[in-house]
Amino acid sequence: MFIFKRLQAQMSKTVQVYICNVTPSRNIRSMQAEVTRILEASKIPFELIDIASGETLLEEMRSKTSNPTALPPQIFNNDVYCGDYYQLHEATENGELLQFLRL
Repeated sequence: MFIFKRLQAQMSKTVQVYICNVTPSRNIRSMQAEVTRILEASKIPFELIDIASGETLLEEMRSKTSNPTALPPQIFNNDVYCGDYYQLHEATENGELLQFLRL
């Protein structure tokens, strides 16, 4: 019971995924869809932040990742950078999704 309550408390942290809904890149759209599919299948609550909806969101995402050329999707937990699509995919394949998301 204690482990379940602890996991519930940790899952209440907000995972944010920076995306771009108007990207012409099929690859980026595919990666964004896969990230949301993984999170939904794992029943992990998340918030999508569309960088196309505000002028400063792209700069904000790049600043938070410390990478001036970062592209979506980028994943955070309460403003703590977790990684990008490739890192999420690797963590999922290795059974380390919760550790990757810092949950």
